[in-house]
Amino acid sequence: MTTATHDALTDGGLNRRDFIRLSALAAAGLLSGCATNPVTGESQFMLMSEQEEIQIDRQNSPYQLSADYGITQDRRLEAYINETGQRLATLTHRPRMPYRFNVVNATYINAYAFPGGTISATRGILLKLNDEAELASLLGHELGHVNARHTAQQMSKAMLSQALVGGVAALAGSQGSMLGDLTTQLGSIGAGALLASYSRDNERQADDLGLRYMAAAGYDPQGFVGLMDMLRTLNKEQPNAVQLMFSTHPMSDERYQSAVQATRTQYPQAKGSLYRERYMDQTADLRRQRGAIEAMQNGEKEMARKNVDSAAAQFQQALKIAPRDYTANMLMAKCRYAQKRFDQAERFAAAAKQVYPGEAQSYLVSGFARFQTRQFDGAFDDFDAYETRLPGNPEIFFLKGYAREGAQRPKEAAPHYIDYLKVVQQGPQAQHAYQRLVQWGYVRP
Repeated sequence: MTTATHDALTDGGLNRRDFIRLSALAAAGLLSGCATNPVTGESQFMLMSEQEEIQIDRQNSPYQLSADYGITQDRRLEAYINETGQRLATLTHRPRMPYRFNVVNATYINAYAFPGGTISATRGILLKLNDEAELASLLGHELGHVNARHTAQQMSKAMLSQALVGGVAALAGSQGSMLGDLTTQLGSIGAGALLASYSRDNERQADDLGLRYMAAAGYDPQGFVGLMDMLRTLNKEQPNAVQLMFSTHPMSDERYQSAVQATRTQYPQAKGSLYRERYMDQTADLRRQRGAIEAMQNGEKEMARKNVDSAAAQFQQALKIAPRDYTANMLMAKCRYAQKRFDQAERFAAAAKQVYPGEAQSYLVSGFARFQTRQFDGAFDDFDAYETRLPGNPEIFFLKGYAREGAQRPKEAAPHYIDYLKVVQQGPQAQHAYQRLVQWGYVRP
């Protein structure tokens, strides 16, 4: 693409700098320097301000939340997790951050934090906890990462250099097919594409802070030991089940032993509570879904091994237990897509839309399934609905253009391809869009 063409495409629209700013990745590139760590008071390599941390969070966390099948629709559980987290947040080193605590519908075992205070726990990890003290320890640990600015520091080192498009970017193509392999691409989306990977030193500091915060909130420090023991056991007995968690949060016997030692030496007089009954009461509905969640976990393991038929059997079992579970319907939709049973993939995606109409991912999967059955107008409507629910991803511009092209509507496809090329100039999708614009007379080669 010539410079003149690029200028023509960006004139009057969203240029590359605007896009980078909107994706919140320019902050790390345009600023430089050090900052004082709010926990230690020491100088820390940092390329973004606190306001930029919040902005990055607001722009990027929605993609990960959607990748994890959205925030739970169990409002009672969501309120409980948020109340517990907010109780801890007031005791942190950065109490004025706009903290939000969520439960996401994903079944893998993990919890994570974005730099501006968005903290999420999966349904999978909540089923592994025994009491509220362990929950407070989990949330306190993630608060430790936010307060010590670990995520912001990792971002400053370009750990999330492709964050904005991490939710959808790879979906739109490979050399062999403009749409690529949905199961390969979507299969990785729920696996923390936007999450920072912490060092062992980061984990030690977050453990120390998490223990401090939960003890200050009146919880028994043994809850932190319980959390570390659970993670240590999972790491030894079921490492594949928590592969993502331990790739982003390195676990070791040392962390467990440190927690035991800290409760003996730093908090020997602590007389807090575990609040087991309250945790069990508040998570009762979730625990009633244990069978379905475990079937989904087993199905995802089979999908990772490319045992698609075995995965389908597990997802079917999950749907028998919880037919209106959004995640179960979505996983079956992806599985049917992998089996090239595209009509059924669309049917399960449609069921997911009905269950959780405000969540975006079902529309994306439905759009891909409709592509395969040549329902181009329906695919366009799905991608448009996805963009309404989760705006800001340029790959949707391409997909909408591709849908209009498939429907033999070049005049309607061209504006979407132009919008795409305003922000993306490399790769097979950009080449395809540019070639079509040349072919249709919108751009001179």
